[in-house]
Amino acid sequence: MESLAQLEAACETLYNSQNSAERAQVESALKCFSENTDYIMQCQFILDNASSSYALMLASSSLLKQVTEHSLPLQLRLDIRNYLMNYLDKRGPDLEHFVVVSLIQLFCRVTKLGWVDDDGFREVVKGDMNFLSQAPRHYAIGLMILNQLVSEMNECKTGLPAIMQRKIASNFRDESLFQIFKISLTSLNQVKNDVGSKLQELSLSLSLKCLSFDFMGTSYDESSDEIGSIQVPMPWRPVMEDPLTLQIFFGYYENYFSKEALECLVRMASIRRSLFTDDLTRKKFLAQLMAGTKEILQREIGLADHDNYHVFCRLLGRFKLNYQLSELISDESFSDWMHLVAEFTLKSLQLWQLLGLWSRLVSSVRYLKTDSPNNLHEYVPKIIEVFISSRFDSFLSKVSDELSEDPVDNVELLQDQLDFFPHLCRFQYESCGAYIINIMEALMHTYMGAASLKTLTYGNELSIIEGKLAWIVHIVAAILRTNQTGTSGESQEIFDAELSARVLQLINVMDTGLHSQRYGELSKQRLDRAILIFFQLLKKSYIGDQAIHSSKQFYDLLSKSLGIHDHLMLLNSIVGKIAINLKSYAESEEVMNETLSLFLELASGYMTGKLLLKLERIEFIITHHKGENFPFLEDYRHSRNRTTFYYAIGLLIFMEDSILKFKSSMDGLLQVSVRLESTPDAIFRSDTVKYELIGLMRDLRGIAMATNSRRTYGFFFDWLYPAHMPILLRGIAYWTDTPEVTTPLLKFIAELVLNKSQRLTFHASSANGILLFREVSKIIVAYGSRILSLSNQADMYTFKYKGIWICLTILTRAMAGNYVNFGVFELYGDRALVDALDIALKMTLSIPLSDILAFQKLMVAYFAFLEVLLSNHLGFISNLDTSTFTYFVGSLGGGLKSLNANVSTQCASAVDSLASFYFIHITVGESPASTTALNLARHISDCPGLLPEILKTLFEMILFEDCGNQWSLSRAMLSLILISEEMFANVKASVLASQRAGQQQRLSLGFEKLMADISRSVDSKNRERFSHNLTRFRNEFRSK
Repeated sequence: MESLAQLEAACETLYNSQNSAERAQVESALKCFSENTDYIMQCQFILDNASSSYALMLASSSLLKQVTEHSLPLQLRLDIRNYLMNYLDKRGPDLEHFVVVSLIQLFCRVTKLGWVDDDGFREVVKGDMNFLSQAPRHYAIGLMILNQLVSEMNECKTGLPAIMQRKIASNFRDESLFQIFKISLTSLNQVKNDVGSKLQELSLSLSLKCLSFDFMGTSYDESSDEIGSIQVPMPWRPVMEDPLTLQIFFGYYENYFSKEALECLVRMASIRRSLFTDDLTRKKFLAQLMAGTKEILQREIGLADHDNYHVFCRLLGRFKLNYQLSELISDESFSDWMHLVAEFTLKSLQLWQLLGLWSRLVSSVRYLKTDSPNNLHEYVPKIIEVFISSRFDSFLSKVSDELSEDPVDNVELLQDQLDFFPHLCRFQYESCGAYIINIMEALMHTYMGAASLKTLTYGNELSIIEGKLAWIVHIVAAILRTNQTGTSGESQEIFDAELSARVLQLINVMDTGLHSQRYGELSKQRLDRAILIFFQLLKKSYIGDQAIHSSKQFYDLLSKSLGIHDHLMLLNSIVGKIAINLKSYAESEEVMNETLSLFLELASGYMTGKLLLKLERIEFIITHHKGENFPFLEDYRHSRNRTTFYYAIGLLIFMEDSILKFKSSMDGLLQVSVRLESTPDAIFRSDTVKYELIGLMRDLRGIAMATNSRRTYGFFFDWLYPAHMPILLRGIAYWTDTPEVTTPLLKFIAELVLNKSQRLTFHASSANGILLFREVSKIIVAYGSRILSLSNQADMYTFKYKGIWICLTILTRAMAGNYVNFGVFELYGDRALVDALDIALKMTLSIPLSDILAFQKLMVAYFAFLEVLLSNHLGFISNLDTSTFTYFVGSLGGGLKSLNANVSTQCASAVDSLASFYFIHITVGESPASTTALNLARHISDCPGLLPEILKTLFEMILFEDCGNQWSLSRAMLSLILISEEMFANVKASVLASQRAGQQQRLSLGFEKLMADISRSVDSKNRERFSHNLTRFRNEFRSK
């Protein structure tokens, strides 16, 4: 920009123009201020001289990006920090609010990034007192600075390594946070009469931010009931025990900022128990909390506000989360408090969060050692009745408001509600169970009556009934789930059976008469999904060898009411419903998914699988798995479900371990295979062939997944090879450009070559492992050579990358499966291995490394492939030209830094294999060296910075970042260090130079100790000693 006026005009355009193209052009012209460190002084010039708020905003935001993304000199950062403090003091009150906010954010960012570098950055509270001692506008800026500083220190997204973030936050917590919290309390007292003012808002916000600080570095979600308590440091004890502290927040609750005051009280109620001096002090604190909440309940202060209402419920929930029931009862106001909380709960109706408090209260009754009355037996049945009624009322509102979400559609919300409810039911199971049974019988009477109708005259009413029944079935299922935790004794089995019998009676009619015409209705689908969840939990509690002996009363009642004498008959009812769903729900993916999940769960269990084989319905499914019997198999929308379906069928087939059973069950798939094999080339690209091929691949993958032993895999392999392998190669050849076909086909191959449970263990005289790999090589070469010749598409992942990562997975599994002697191929001049590896590398080179790192599954497959390649086939990769070799080895550095620990570990293993080979065969190896060693030495010589850069990356990860795979990283580090002492010395110097002067001496001493007692060897004992030394080095460096 030639002048300040032009710059101000450009900033006006940047922030206000409605023309996106014009804004983009200006943004491009101005980005130099945020990207080039030479423009830092220009930003200061703008702040000093510009009159436009938008120009000031540009300068501030540009400096923020500069200090965040660039490693600026320490003195420059100190100068920026001091300049901003003075600037805000002199000009802050006259600036636009958004400019002040941006400048404060910049000041706090600079302060945080320099917190451990110089004491000057840590004098922020002292400097801020200058603002707090002046007029209201300055006072407000001072409070804004402290608010932003606490947020900034608690924020993890500033580009810092996690370990450095925690170090800064911990230091700030210990040195400044308590002082800031006391400032907030003092400020709240000073401005208490200035109702609704900005100063009140800022002071209360500051208190809340201090109390919400991540004291232990666990990054918990405070709104979750999963946390136990807030770990306030011990120096805070006097302030927390002071009754005036709670009094301040209860006092502010009655004012303008009631929600913020309540949020502070929630945190205060969550303070760790061990903070208090003794039990008496903690009881006084609890008494004050109870008295304050009691007054709010009595006077109903602010509870008409929805936000207050929600937070107040969380506050009540904290009482049992942080205090024992005996402590609550011991307070003299407990009876009145409990009565008010019960009334509040009954009035709340829709607010299920309060169930958590009551659930925890009733769960504690068994541990009470006092006879003091707690009135829970009086309140709990009423709460259950009101809660169920409120849920039923919600169904009426949903019918009138079609846009509202049905309560049972939100799985997470439903689970949260049903986590608490069963404990309340079992606390008064007799009365609560009877109440639920009465409701169910009334609903079922109407529902059963509707089955006999010829036409539907009251659709909405039936939908409402189905919605209510779905909710009740969910409740019954949740009650059964608590039986698995041991909370249900023999005395409660009768009600378990009574409730289960009603659900089973419902199942007998819900697919008859008029109901059999309603599979397309959402309310009917919700009911069926509830039934499936009921089956899952019923199975876990009452089906099994142990369950039949320990649940005599349960089955006695089912026998009398439904004629179900044992778990086999109960399982038959479940399978009957599964079969009906599979035949009837081709239009509902959700019901089909959950039905097949239950079917697979039953088939996967050893005992339930054996029982299933005794049922005629299962025999029918195994022998008649065709589209005419199960329409979803003909629907392309359910093609993924076919894999699950055939996985379950395969498990049942192989459970009998009979080759005749297997062959007869495969007749349907055999017919499809023969039909596809005989299809002329002219029509092989038709849609009919396409969908039939997709279905076959998904079916075969399901069967392959079920082969978990050498014998069952042998059955399947002999069926597939050699008769049906050609159809796979033909499918790839004709449909390479269609991911819909190639993805399921390649995934089937990936499953086929996976040696899980050592199932691919062929006889010593068998060549099946070699033959399998040759077929796999043909398929990969066919796919790779064709996909590389096709032009790029808009969705590169779906069109190209997905198929490539599956191919890499296939090769990785085959090469790591330990069932192929790969030396045979080179010995006999067979190019199967070389061709497969060659096309695999060409496919990976066709993808930019940035894309490989961006797509998670592609990245995982790529680095797993490299690990196997460098571990087992180093000779192949060493034969590559130096630039290609450097690309692949250099990419391991990006993988090491991955947030995915498995990827990082695989890369470390690959580096270790490479470096160990270099050390053994080149550094200390004897002449003449092998061809692989000579090629490797040439590559490393041509690119001398390759290995040092990887070693430096490893040291930076170990010293400055959190890494859970330190042991794996240490193996690679030792191998690299042993290659060259000079390389290690240069890397040490580089790491030391990147640290400030105060850190360099400690780091240097750590490096000296690192190699203590380490010999020039890569044997296991030497590796363990190095790993131990590295751990000590890391801990000592990070602890200071």
